[in-house]
Amino acid sequence: MLTLSNRTQLMIGAVLVLLLVVTRGQHAATLNNLPGASWAVFFLAAVYLRPVWVLPALLVFVWGVDFFPFLLSGASLVEIVNGGEAFCLTPSYFFLLPAYSALWLGGRWYASQHRFEWRTLLPLVVATLAAVVVCQLFSSGGFYFFSGRFVDPTLAEFSGRFVKYFPQSLQSIAFYIGLAAVLHTMFTLLRGATGSRRSAQS
Repeated sequence: MLTLSNRTQLMIGAVLVLLLVVTRGQHAATLNNLPGASWAVFFLAAVYLRPVWVLPALLVFVWGVDFFPFLLSGASLVEIVNGGEAFCLTPSYFFLLPAYSALWLGGRWYASQHRFEWRTLLPLVVATLAAVVVCQLFSSGGFYFFSGRFVDPTLAEFSGRFVKYFPQSLQSIAFYIGLAAVLHTMFTLLRGATGSRRSAQS
């Protein structure tokens, strides 16, 4: 189980929010072609941040990032969702609630299994795969069946689209989780080495 100080959690939270902002622009990455980090942010926030209010706060923040530019233009929320001002902002958008919650639950489960050992990679992979599968089913399935963008949607066609786009989604979140794992290992080893030096000097 991870136990981090409030200060450390605050710093990690700030980095995750910044990462979400700079890579989430109209549902596409905007900073030097970085993959969208939204899925990874929800997973990693669940791993590192203890307060339960972080999930609803992130959901509200993401919705604000997505809708605020259109609200500035004078459109109402109903007009945005029903009027098709943006391709992804349709009634199916609300399926992101269970989609992101699945990522959060996956991260929470992994946090309970975490140990600073090589064998912790197995639960990390399991948690990531399971969370991404459920998230993809809700987000892509919700959009495909309820956005109104597809004529006569079928399970067969959705299955083909799922198989086509799932590897890309998995690759994006794996990039950020892998980066987080490397940084986590580096900081943990550095902290351990610093603690050992202080013990030797005392």
